[in-house]
Amino acid sequence: MFLKPQTLLLMAAVLLLAACGTGKLPRPNAEIAALRAQMPPAEQSLINPVKDHSFSDTWNAARSGGRRHEGVDIFAKKNTKIRSTTDGIVTKIGRNRLGGKIIGIQGPGAWHYYAHLNKFAGLKLHERVKAGQTIGYVGDTGNAKGTPPHLHYGVYLPSGAVNPYPLIDQNK
Repeated sequence: MFLKPQTLLLMAAVLLLAACGTGKLPRPNAEIAALRAQMPPAEQSLINPVKDHSFSDTWNAARSGGRRHEGVDIFAKKNTKIRSTTDGIVTKIGRNRLGGKIIGIQGPGAWHYYAHLNKFAGLKLHERVKAGQTIGYVGDTGNAKGTPPHLHYGVYLPSGAVNPYPLIDQNK
């Protein structure tokens, strides 16, 4: 059985439209691997994800359930812009129980985790981002519900979480 050229064209168009509507781009495996293999960020090399909002080092503070804080919290008004601290690729975007609305970006040598967002800035999974690009807006989602709005920001090397506080130049 052979299909008419018009039928094949219509089927191809439907498949293309269906793929476009998923909100994600093809996974750039080689590019992600190349980013992971690079040197991790040095002290004071990352920009502040919430411009003009200084913050304290809350790394390793006690959390509920015997957990330790694997990041820093940056308090700001709800819907304050959140910027990517690095060039990279969006490898996670969505929700989880603790972080609420979250974004994960693979940058050179480290994975960057942004949590408790109120909303996203129109990013797609596997999209390339630049340092300073708006990726979302401060909120209180996940286990931050009922707390003052803030961004939870974490940095993960292949060996695990590291303190992001010394990596960020709060004046940038």
